[in-house]
Amino acid sequence: MAISKKVGNAVARNRVKRVLRECFRLCAPRVVSGLDIVVVAKKSLEPRLMTLRLACHDLEPLLVRLANDLDRPAQSGSVTACDAPSSGV
Repeated sequence: MAISKKVGNAVARNRVKRVLRECFRLCAPRVVSGLDIVVVAKKSLEPRLMTLRLACHDLEPLLVRLANDLDRPAQSGSVTACDAPSSGV
């Protein structure tokens, strides 16, 4: 992941990394496999407002679209939202 200093201080950047890693852990194996994906956080990102549920909601459709574009259809049942835990990030 590429999280620039424009996103915020080290605490904010680490939060973004933790949330995105967890989102990939929950969503990506069901959607896309065998790919290296680079995620670049934009400087307009608000780390304090970023939650696991929002990150998965935004990222999963992109992963499904990527799988479809590469003729690697998503596994059945993976088009639904990630099962993000209610407590947590």
